[in-house]
Amino acid sequence: MDDAEGVIDRSHSAWGELVRGNPQPCLQLFSQRDDVALGNPFGPFVSGWEQVSETVARAATLYRDGEALGFERVATYAAGELVCVVEVERYRAKVGGSDETALIALRVTSVVRREEDGWRIVHRHADPITAARSPESVIQQG
Repeated sequence: MDDAEGVIDRSHSAWGELVRGNPQPCLQLFSQRDDVALGNPFGPFVSGWEQVSETVARAATLYRDGEALGFERVATYAAGELVCVVEVERYRAKVGGSDETALIALRVTSVVRREEDGWRIVHRHADPITAARSPESVIQQG
């Protein structure tokens, strides 16, 4: 993995594979160090390679027949060995047990780090909040 931008570009293709049900291209991009972290739309944050790889693999089982529609860059920040990219990612896929194809939009923050074998994703946070919400939306029920 030659550079940070190259990892982000490859991740776009890899996330397109994930919504087809294939986690392998995504897993190849992540750091395998203990401090790797992931927050995905289907559950809480996890950390460490074992939990991150299990979570990515599980997420892939929840998608099928998907495709990437586009990636809108919001911001990029770089400092030495770390690069942070903020994007809105758009997909079309069947989600969960549904036979209906749905449009998916995720706000995503990815942090990549230079490691011995090149640049790797060290953190990714993706959630479905891409439009304004009411103040009450942050209140937890129960």
